[in-house]
Amino acid sequence: MALPAEGTTPGPTRHRAPRWIGTLLYVPLLYGLGWLLVQPLALLAPAIPRDRLDLIGTAMALLLLLVSLPLRIRRAWGDPHPWRRLGVTASPTRLARALLRGILKAFLLLFLVAAVLLLTGQASWRGQLGIAPLLNALALLLGVGFAEELVFRGWLWGELEQLLGPGRALWGQALVFSLAHTRFNLGAAEAVGLLGGLTLLGLVLALQRRADGGVLWGAVGLHGGLVGGWFLLQGGLLALAPDAAPWLVGPGGAHPNPIGGVVGWMGLGGVLWVRRRWWASPRGQTELPAG
Repeated sequence: MALPAEGTTPGPTRHRAPRWIGTLLYVPLLYGLGWLLVQPLALLAPAIPRDRLDLIGTAMALLLLLVSLPLRIRRAWGDPHPWRRLGVTASPTRLARALLRGILKAFLLLFLVAAVLLLTGQASWRGQLGIAPLLNALALLLGVGFAEELVFRGWLWGELEQLLGPGRALWGQALVFSLAHTRFNLGAAEAVGLLGGLTLLGLVLALQRRADGGVLWGAVGLHGGLVGGWFLLQGGLLALAPDAAPWLVGPGGAHPNPIGGVVGWMGLGGVLWVRRRWWASPRGQTELPAG
């Protein structure tokens, strides 16, 4: 009787492997269904702003994802413990440690960006901070961080590993992540800068999960911390110069994304260098031990 390979998690030997059509359509179908479910609300309450309605539709799609994802993991991946496999559940100590590590890295990256902008005169210090912006930043940290990491570093990465293998899947999830977030209405140079920065971020977030032993919450803290932290910086702590250079502050005009600027590239490149020991992993996503 053959023994399972070292480092693998025993599970059902027969299961339906993911298919490309299912991987490609799963999230878009959930998003479309979420949009359809909120359309009656637009008819019943036409005064609701369109952006608020879109937000409700996105929340509905997330709810559908949370309900349907365990079933897909059990059937297509053959794993009876979907939330553990995705890195969502583990011991409270491991979860808290991973989350705090991710938030700390986000703080350091944003500190680097803010320091360079202040020293080069691309921004000035305002220091305005209120309760409402802090609550919004916290909602972005947990909401955007969890939802997007569950999709990209949880479900998508695992699906691509089933279809492509660990090496290609690492790059694949980062490229899909960058394409899903790049604004192609920018100039060519700015779009390339943003696309490259987002690809680096996708790799950094994946290696963060590997370094955390498969726990997803370090990537949640890093991703959400960058989104929420930049919201605080741009919304009151810093005043960006009207003529700030896009190659430095990041592309996006009045709403720049520092990930696409030189400082963002350098910071993310530095994190990748620090995480280089986690680059090669024959098992891909590090699976969490049982318990």
